[in-house]
Amino acid sequence: MTPPDTAALRASGRRTTAPTLAGALVTVLTAGLLSACGEAPRLDACAWMKEPVDTAGRTVVLVDDSASVRGRTAGRDYAHSIGRLLADVVDRKDMVSVGSFSGDSAQITWIAKDRSTDWIKDNDNAINQKKRKQQAADCLTDLVGKAESAAPRSGGSNVLAALTAGVSSLDAASGSRSLLVLTDGLSTTGCADLRAAAFRDTSEINAIARVCAARDETPSLTGVDLTLAGLGQPATDQPAPTAAQRTWLTALWRKLCGAADPTAPGTSCTLAPTAIGTAGQRAPDRKPPQDPVIRYADDRPETYQLPGAALFDTNSSTVRPQALPLLNDVAVRARTTPGSRVAVLGYVDPRGRPDNNQQLSQARANAVKKVLTGLGVTRVTAHGRGLPTGCSKPADAAGGRMTAEEKLQCDRRVDIEIIRK
Repeated sequence: MTPPDTAALRASGRRTTAPTLAGALVTVLTAGLLSACGEAPRLDACAWMKEPVDTAGRTVVLVDDSASVRGRTAGRDYAHSIGRLLADVVDRKDMVSVGSFSGDSAQITWIAKDRSTDWIKDNDNAINQKKRKQQAADCLTDLVGKAESAAPRSGGSNVLAALTAGVSSLDAASGSRSLLVLTDGLSTTGCADLRAAAFRDTSEINAIARVCAARDETPSLTGVDLTLAGLGQPATDQPAPTAAQRTWLTALWRKLCGAADPTAPGTSCTLAPTAIGTAGQRAPDRKPPQDPVIRYADDRPETYQLPGAALFDTNSSTVRPQALPLLNDVAVRARTTPGSRVAVLGYVDPRGRPDNNQQLSQARANAVKKVLTGLGVTRVTAHGRGLPTGCSKPADAAGGRMTAEEKLQCDRRVDIEIIRK
């Protein structure tokens, strides 16, 4: 038997082993390349934004996390609705912080702090700059999405307090300071608590602004570019304001942020007309707190007080022809208030016979009801109330007190209530 050729075996071993090692090396290198390219989604495309940058501008984005925005089944989708606003931030190459707010004192839950959007720094290649610019916009969209899905820390919302907190977080900025607040504007706590608001006229707006100033709850926005987006747009399954009420709400926030005040130098307040879409509700990490609900004064009537002298002659229940234009205005208002009903309340002054007060007040209420019905108003009821229990003073009463004649005219009046529900 011929002994094996040891040298041949060694040579054969080299021939057999060398390809195996080479194959393994190729496999390792290939795996490394695949790891770098094929598994890119597992890499943090936003990691470069965490690197500190000596940038001139800062932006803070705050997202309202209250129940009116979250909704029960479908919340507002700020993240994918404010692309243009986020693109402006990226264009400026600002440092950005993103958080959500809730509660009376506007407790901020920070999602990210000091993220750079400087897509040019250490990046001279035009193609790479374009790619990084898009990455910055996408990353900000993701951060806003995380903020809007965060569980609120406490119930209610105080938008003015959020503005104050946002401005405070910009104090360290050496360059431009921008604050972007995404909210429906429906505060339920603080001086701008709207749960009892009538949402009707500018006198109420001015009163709210005075109370906020007296309580020192109005933030100082000097040197800050403020943008509010989403005003009057609660979640679709929440009570919704009418077009007129949204206009009132917009006017309120113009007043509170100083946009309506030409004497506020250095203040920039933009109310962005951005339509906010909806997104399916994400399950929060913990059960959200109960929030108060704003009903937009639907359960409170809109009352027109019409002096008796403008409607009737003394001791008469016949409507004077001169009163028809006035009642026509009220009728138009009633007809154009969806789902409303009307209550006519008749009153008399104390000069008549006590046994006739109830009868006369009812006859006058019936007469006004007949006119309104003839003008196309449906669902009208009439109630004679006799003597009134009180009379609010006219706004133009001299010295804040009413004359005897003014008191009589206010007593012998007809109230027309337009009730929305």
